Amino acid sequence: MMTATASDSRRVALVTGAGAGIGLATATRLAADGCLVAVNDIDPEAAERVARCLGPDHMEVPGDVASERLADSIVADVVARYGRLDVLVNNAGIGDGAVSALEQTAERFRRTLSVHVDGCFLMSRAAARAMMAPPSASRGGAIINLSSIAGHVAIPNRIGYAAAKGAIAMMTRVLACEWAASGIRVNAVAPGYVRTDLVDRLIRSGKLDEEGILSRTPLRRLARPDEIANVIAFLAGPHSSFITGTVIPVDGGYLAFGAPFETAEIGLGFDQTDCVAGRREK
Repeated sequence: MMTATASDSRRVALVTGAGAGIGLATATRLAADGCLVAVNDIDPEAAERVARCLGPDHMEVPGDVASERLADSIVADVVARYGRLDVLVNNAGIGDGAVSALEQTAERFRRTLSVHVDGCFLMSRAAARAMMAPPSASRGGAIINLSSIAGHVAIPNRIGYAAAKGAIAMMTRVLACEWAASGIRVNAVAPGYVRTDLVDRLIRSGKLDEEGILSRTPLRRLARPDEIANVIAFLAGPHSSFITGTVIPVDGGYLAFGAPFETAEIGLGFDQTDCVAGRREK
């Protein structure tokens, strides 16, 4: 079996937070597309496990992306192994505890912003420097950030997460404009609710109302992780070569849906003419 070297012509992709969920699905998809994938996770065992499953050409680069020293080191390790970096997917993140703003602690709020916002900035800066350095300078690159529907509409009890994801959306636009002349495209995806193991546990524990989410989602289901990964792979590849500075919702229509909750049944089988002032006639 061929072992990857610095002279390998395949694209090199670094995916943060790739030990599970969307990150794992993205790493798997990019490897299937022929990329050499560097798997980052704060859990070294998870990063090593995923890289091993992808195959011997791939590598693990564990570390906390919110640390400036480690962010630079992660990218340096990838470049040392493969000779360059073509794609960065900023997926690493944590939850904010899902508590009201009055109950949120400053420590948890700061940590949430640190992982999402600092991590996205530090990893993007390190990746852009690598993409601009010879011999990569003539190749450009693609950076894909993970925003969220929570960065575009208010979801109560998610103050830290929402602030972080909103910041990532704006950071995406600013970096896209700054780095376009260097051939680096920067985009983001904004997933809705995704059926990951974590979300399933929150539903089972009663911390997430699945029926409430479905009633607000026109496609009436949660996304699969691979459906988010497919859009990330598109933004990372040549077919999106004229797309930069955009945030693409991958949410089953969640952000598009503007009806009051009383009319969430629209499209599920009853005649809208039976509704008056947002209520169904009895």
